[in-house]
Amino acid sequence: MAKIAFIGLGVMGGPMAGHLAAAGHDVAVYNRSEDKARDWAQRHKGRTYSSVANAADGADIVFSCVGTDRDLREVFEAASSKMRKGAIFVDHTTASAAIARELAEKAEAMGLGFLDAPVSGGQAGAEAGKLTVMAGGETSVFAEAQPIMAAYAANMTLIGPAGSGQLAKMVNQICIAGVLQGLAEGLHFAKRADLDVEKVIAAISKGAAQSWQMENRWKTMRDGKFDFGFAVDWMRKDLGLVLDEAELNGAKLELTKLIDAYYADVQAMGGKRWDTSSLIARLERAKS
Repeated sequence: MAKIAFIGLGVMGGPMAGHLAAAGHDVAVYNRSEDKARDWAQRHKGRTYSSVANAADGADIVFSCVGTDRDLREVFEAASSKMRKGAIFVDHTTASAAIARELAEKAEAMGLGFLDAPVSGGQAGAEAGKLTVMAGGETSVFAEAQPIMAAYAANMTLIGPAGSGQLAKMVNQICIAGVLQGLAEGLHFAKRADLDVEKVIAAISKGAAQSWQMENRWKTMRDGKFDFGFAVDWMRKDLGLVLDEAELNGAKLELTKLIDAYYADVQAMGGKRWDTSSLIARLERAKS
């Protein structure tokens, strides 16, 4: 069992840290909102600290799941000052590949391991302990962290060197955006054609059109319910990272850029915290 610090107890981090505690690890947590940290500690019999540095003091492995590159850098600087030599910092934030490479270099100079390890599977996957982890870093560091991450991850892949995990997550978000826009248009078309949407989905969901988004979102998209799930604001943050990286590597992401603009329309409709499947709301309003 490992001595662990988990930084960031949001809709993803909270359940992930909970699975680590349930697996028998010694888990210390920090969250900006102290009430949330105290609530987590009471439910999972863990320890809460008022600073990142204190939570990370003497830890074998420090996990972070925060908001932005800036947040991540601040957490790393505070945690690394207290981590023992040979300890590992695993970042589950969806951030830039540049910050991952920067922190990996700093970690190596300090005698620490580092993995950029963004996740996919959403809140439901975090709560079920069945997330997908795409990691960047050294093979030996990944091998050491993998059995611990198994507490909340069903699928873990080392993609390549530092930054590769973040780049793979960008591919993930590109694909999700495209699938959701196609699903939104398909459902919108079915409704306009006066088809029984449930029968249509029953027919096409067993064929080539099948997707996780179709299986898990078609009902709420049909019914116009979006007050759950992965928020549009978060998706736009992620797509911003994608488009910035595309500027650097020369990738042509014409559809992704267009869908990002569609999400801006959803934000303007008041849907900043709506689930990403709310792309259909934009179509329904435009044609009403």
